[in-house]
Amino acid sequence: MPEDADETSETLDVRESQGPESAPPPTTSGPRFSGRSYESILYVTSEISDFVKAGGLGDVSAALPRALRGLYDVRVLIPGYRSVLADVGPLEIVGRLEGTCGIPACDLGRTETKDGLTIYVLLSPELYDREGTPYGDANGVDWSDNDVRFARLGLAAADIACGVGDPSWRPDLLHLNDWPSSLAPAYLTWREHHVPSILTIHNLAYQGLFERERLSHLGIPDGAFQMDGVEFYGKLSFLKAGIFYASHITTVSSTYAEEITTPEFGCGLDGLLKTRAEEGRLDGIVNGIDESWDPATDPYLASAFAPDDWRGKDKNASEVRKTFGLAVSRGPLFAVISRLVHQKGVDLAISAAEEIVSNGGQIVVTGRGEARFEAAVRALAARHPGSVGVRIGFDEAEARRMYAGSDFLLMPSRFEPCGLSQMYAQRFGSLPIAHRTGGLADTIEDGVTGFLFRELSLTSFVEAIKRGLETFRSQPQMTAMRKAAMSRPQGWHLSANKYRDVYSRVIQTAVPG
Repeated sequence: MPEDADETSETLDVRESQGPESAPPPTTSGPRFSGRSYESILYVTSEISDFVKAGGLGDVSAALPRALRGLYDVRVLIPGYRSVLADVGPLEIVGRLEGTCGIPACDLGRTETKDGLTIYVLLSPELYDREGTPYGDANGVDWSDNDVRFARLGLAAADIACGVGDPSWRPDLLHLNDWPSSLAPAYLTWREHHVPSILTIHNLAYQGLFERERLSHLGIPDGAFQMDGVEFYGKLSFLKAGIFYASHITTVSSTYAEEITTPEFGCGLDGLLKTRAEEGRLDGIVNGIDESWDPATDPYLASAFAPDDWRGKDKNASEVRKTFGLAVSRGPLFAVISRLVHQKGVDLAISAAEEIVSNGGQIVVTGRGEARFEAAVRALAARHPGSVGVRIGFDEAEARRMYAGSDFLLMPSRFEPCGLSQMYAQRFGSLPIAHRTGGLADTIEDGVTGFLFRELSLTSFVEAIKRGLETFRSQPQMTAMRKAAMSRPQGWHLSANKYRDVYSRVIQTAVPG
């Protein structure tokens, strides 16, 4: 599934809810904390693609802990959603976590995946045993008690960090992700427990905003409701709490780390984030993609291929054209694999379609999102039968064949913290045409592994598309760019090493106790 991000305006209005490579061997010496070797990390997340996935966070949460295992004892904490309990292996109840105020007590289960990753599961049927996504019901409506559901997650992480939960294991550091786990460092601070924590922001536009009246229900002291605390324009912000109380902040690309310190992209938190950056407590680390993205071995593809043999790529293109009802063509094939929302620039892609079709190109679109954009892409296909094909929804196998069969991926996102789609496309020899923002700017070398446009306008986007069309007409240049894109280093071990550097810095400056 494409990396999750819902609609936001160009000023990035804040929303109240969301959306392995092998690692080097562990070192024998390293930083120390509280008198023992620093080696244990609790990775706290609201989704992991092994069991439940709403977007890109699920993919990252499955891949990064595995990439870190050669360096640390990494374990994952996840709520016990219905889908998790249906797929997880046998659970051993290792402890009981007490409740507080309006947060119920719950059991802590432990299991292992088939490849040996330890998973802790919060067992609270009243909070998590429901049909729907991690954040809302099947119709996309947020659960009314999301504040309690994810305060329970943050409190559980704090409990485990304090040695409560699993008596046989205690983490040296918490690695938190987005607003659902952001209260963990706050709970630790209010308890005066100095356990270091890192918060990774995957999308700043989702902050977990709730009414002030919920403070006492969540066990949050009244004194924390201030600018230097959890208050955000009169509301409680889970994400601000994490940014304020965590030891260190990371986000998912260097460019996005810079962007969020500005009013344009900072979602009202740019001042605090700028302060963290000036303190040396904000880093950007680009995500990787896992080893399953290999055109030589991917079982979902119609035919395997490699940089020195494009026949398999052509077979995937033929399969995609057939699936989407397109005419047989030797022209370029463009793909849109995205949530159909404003943030992803779907309106720009629709407007640019005329230029593509008039130059002999074809377009395939898959995804779901806002009703207006779903209707608009259907109308586009109706205007250009045989040249534009649309399938509303998402199918993993179909998406992989689209990456493999397309020549270009259209990705005119208004903002993109990291993006995974452009890296999937590159790995499969499809050149991304993307807005120069966030992770797109960090992962696409203009004119080498894809095409970037700077100004967020239809004119600028179309100019980049024209550059792609010109390249397509030159077989040597197109082949060279495809090979460069496919060989670009994208494994998770690169990110894991950068996280190791951050972990070391954080632990060395942590307050013992």
